[in-house]
Amino acid sequence: MTNADPDLPRAAAPPEPCLLIATAFDQRQVTQLRHSVSACAHAAGLRGQRLNDFVLAVNELTTNAVRHGGGRGSLRIWRQAGSLVCEVSDHGEGVNSRLLGDHRRPAPESVGGWGLWLARELSDTMDVTSDRAGTVVRITTLLPIPHPAPD
Repeated sequence: MTNADPDLPRAAAPPEPCLLIATAFDQRQVTQLRHSVSACAHAAGLRGQRLNDFVLAVNELTTNAVRHGGGRGSLRIWRQAGSLVCEVSDHGEGVNSRLLGDHRRPAPESVGGWGLWLARELSDTMDVTSDRAGTVVRITTLLPIPHPAPD
């Protein structure tokens, strides 16, 4: 005996995001965090230049949180729908909306302004939410499609 109605289509629930890293950090943890992100992204399937790009993008975001977001932040990385997602948040005073809307490459002689631009260039998507309570930056990188092993 079963409770299933044979006339209803069967559907699997979409998988929940798989949380891989969730941690708070300050300047003392940035280097160790970069190593953890690299190991995590490698275990998730990133390799070669895609792995290097993801790690560099996350490093830029964590460094920005320390420099501009009150000296500390929080990092979460999870796998979702064929992507690796990273979210870095801080409690700084926010990013000027003019800067957020400017997606142009900074001038070569610019000392600052490279972090968000670089993170945007190195990831597949980037979303930024910022106000006087802080900033949240979310980047995604597509994971390679696994190929079945040959018979």
